[in-house]
Order: sequence, then structure tokens, then C-alpha cells
Amino acid sequence: MRRPRVIGLDVGSRSIELVVLEGMEEVSRERSLTTFDPAAQCRRLLAGEKADGPTLLMATGYGRELAGRLGLPWPVRQVTEITAHARGARALTPRARAVLDIGGQDTKAIALAANGRAERFEMNDRCAAGTGKFLEYTAQAFQIPVEEFGDYALRGENPTPIGSMCTVFAETEATSLMAQGKRPEDIALGLHLAIARRSAALLRRVGAGAPVAFVGGVARNPCVRALLAVELGIHEGEGLLVPEEPDFCGALGAALLAAEITPPA
Repeated sequence: MRRPRVIGLDVGSRSIELVVLEGMEEVSRERSLTTFDPAAQCRRLLAGEKADGPTLLMATGYGRELAGRLGLPWPVRQVTEITAHARGARALTPRARAVLDIGGQDTKAIALAANGRAERFEMNDRCAAGTGKFLEYTAQAFQIPVEEFGDYALRGENPTPIGSMCTVFAETEATSLMAQGKRPEDIALGLHLAIARRSAALLRRVGAGAPVAFVGGVARNPCVRALLAVELGIHEGEGLLVPEEPDFCGALGAALLAAEITPPA
């Protein structure tokens, strides 16, 4: 009896993640930037799959509807980001009672039921405030790659209060504060603190309890992790659980959901 081969595809605003399972066992994963042509990037990620290989592709994320328009030779289904991240977090961090996903353009706080399924959730998706795009845009004001921005902010000592969480206005405010002679590291720390406080408030609104699984690309940022743990009154690594590759949580969850509804061949 052949184990079914399934694919989880998370089409995000900034990156696309792919996870392939055979049965319930992961056999490969890959990531690509979304760029201006996400359809081409999806096809490139899927290029190694044979026409008679996968039994099902489960798509999630900001651009999940795109998967159904790619003309793929396999069945394609869609699942919401909430459901996919809840399932992925249950696999990656079984102790978690809540999930915080900070992606490129939105933030999701999910309270989990005892069985690991999403019970309540809140989303900040009206603008890019407090998301990966916010960090990417404000890092430009410091002329620092966004991948290094968290380590830079950790060198701050007294976080400078930031009045606006609007991506454009925050960058302008940071530039103005630098012109006033404020320490750039303190301004960067203030920007990160604003994200942590906004995210903690979102978790509180859904009544999320610890431990919290922190996933999405922003979970790679060490300053956001440290400040979020403080805001929640928990310890990083104990109450705040960050998977080794937090941006693959959605794709893994989608793949696991696909595997669970696909019978052996």
C-alpha cells in the first residue's frame, strides 16, 4: 500500500513555503520570495513534482486562491490561514495553548482548544502595522537589512516611544527622531516594543493562555521574541515557543490537513 504524497503550499505576501509529506512524514520543504509574480514562483517550487505524484495540494495563505488557477495536474483545495497555522502549531509545539503568527502583511492571534483546534481568533489585517512589512520598511530608515534589525534593536537601552504604528508614518517619525539626536538603537528598540505590545494586546483579546507558539517570519526576530515574552509575562523557550523554522508553520499545517483526508493508495 503506497503512502499518499501530499503538498502544503502557503502563499504569503512576502514569501511562499512548500512542504511535501508522504503519509504523515515530511520528505521535503522549500521556500521562495513571492516577488511580483507569485504564480511563477509557485510553479518553480512545484516543478520537481511528477504529474501522477501528489494526491492532493492544500493551499493556504494570503494568495491561496492562486493555486487553483495554476492549471496543476492534481486536485487543489484551500484552507484558511487560521486552520492551517493551528494545525501546524499543534505538530510543532504540542504544548501550545495559543498561536501568534506575524507574517508579511497581517498578524493573527489564535486561542487553541484542548484538542489543538482554533477556538477563537483575532486578525490585524487592515494595514501592515506591526507586521514583517512594517519591520522591513522601518529598517530601511536605518539602512540595515531587516534580517539584522532585531539584533541591532537589542543594543538599545531606553526605548524611544513611537507615536504611530502606520508603516509610512513610523519610518518618517524614526527619521525625525534621529535628526533630533536620539540614539538610533533606542529608536529601533522603541519600534520593536510597539510591535510586541500590539501583538500581546491581540493575544489578550482572544483570551489566549500560555504557552504561546510564535510563528511566521517575524518570529525569527530576536528582539520581538524577547520583548513579547516580557509583555506577556512569560519566558522565551518555556511560555513562548518558537519553532526552528517558524515561517513553515502554515505550509506544514496545510500538508498535514491534506494527509489527514487522503486515504492510502
